[in-house]
Amino acid sequence: MTAFGRFVADVRAAGGLVLQPRMGFGGAAHMRRGLAATKAAAPATVGTITLDSYTRLGDHDGARRALAAGVELNGYPIVAHEAGTTLAMLDGIRDDGFPVQVRHGSPAPDRLFRRLCDLGLTATEGGPVSYCLPYGRTPLRESRQSWERCCRMLAQTRESGVEPHLETFGGCMLGQLCPPGLLVAISLLEALFFRRHGVLSVSLSYAQQASPDQDEEALHALRRLAARFLPGLDWHVVLYAYMGLYPRTRAGAEALLADAAGLAVRGGAARLIVKTTAESARIPTITENVAALRHAASAAEQAGSAAHPVPDTGVLAEARSIVEAVLDLDDDVGKAMERAFHRGYLDIPYCPHPDNAGRTSSYLDHDDRLRWRDTGRLPVAEPRRAVGRHFGAADLLECLSRVRRKYDGEPVEAHGSSPFEVRT
Repeated sequence: MTAFGRFVADVRAAGGLVLQPRMGFGGAAHMRRGLAATKAAAPATVGTITLDSYTRLGDHDGARRALAAGVELNGYPIVAHEAGTTLAMLDGIRDDGFPVQVRHGSPAPDRLFRRLCDLGLTATEGGPVSYCLPYGRTPLRESRQSWERCCRMLAQTRESGVEPHLETFGGCMLGQLCPPGLLVAISLLEALFFRRHGVLSVSLSYAQQASPDQDEEALHALRRLAARFLPGLDWHVVLYAYMGLYPRTRAGAEALLADAAGLAVRGGAARLIVKTTAESARIPTITENVAALRHAASAAEQAGSAAHPVPDTGVLAEARSIVEAVLDLDDDVGKAMERAFHRGYLDIPYCPHPDNAGRTSSYLDHDDRLRWRDTGRLPVAEPRRAVGRHFGAADLLECLSRVRRKYDGEPVEAHGSSPFEVRT
């Protein structure tokens, strides 16, 4: 069985872009049809088994009760299903030309990883920070310790002859209002965490935001830092189509996805997580996922990859400064990240988790670039302190909905200059 990372590397070497849906269904037969359709949708796709909310939270008894009652789940309950059921579901689908990744959302996924390893599913994603802070109130220390165990568990599957792969979600967490320097830093730090605990094939994530130029700069910075800090590792960059409020119109959703595909090509990403025209309303059908994959493949082909200068507005310098300051806190990168949150060296804007300091804030400027209002205690060269007018709920809503309204052709509030004064 070809390893996930090797498959992506081979496609990338041939000049292609790997496409992947965010697909998960509760029933095994439905999940199998979805994987088969993904496999046939475009020349270079990988399969996804996205897990349900019960399983993400470790409530496997709840998942079993839902299955027995015929409740439609929002993903595949891989622990609640018998192992033989999942193996039969994958039989004849997963092969050398079609690896499958499991996506979940669990801050403490020990039992989940044991099931994945038993099933021979050696590609998954998450991280001790990115699957802890946005999703609940699990203490960061508990998440870190769980992910240490899970990484070691996954690394042991190498004995089967297939190199396991782990993708950090760090470049996506609350990404629609998190300036890219911090996203890039967390993505890189989680990849270093994976390496420390034995995982040698990794991918680093980044989520499309509102400014194509800023996003391209961020992807460039992520690749630069990965090359510097992950020598000898099998790594690639994965781009997520916009993770915030998605356009309601078909035309808007298709245009945003096409822009994501073009960004992936220009920014040197090897893999793109697509979104569908149904994202704003409900869980997409298999047909809608297939249409999104084909639309993204067409857009990527048309994008081309002509070399051009990448702007430098300081994203790389900011990310590098944060990474180096965090790594100076402890030789163990997991403990270093813990300490960094305690000191405010890592601090996610608008994240209410108890282990997040909550001193930073950000906004979407008139040019669609994400900027800091207040950098709190982040170790950055040019700290910012908010001194202008109050940033209220209406301002937050405007920032969060701007991409949706722009692509749907609705009026977008435009500021002649930054509405929030800052002190540098």
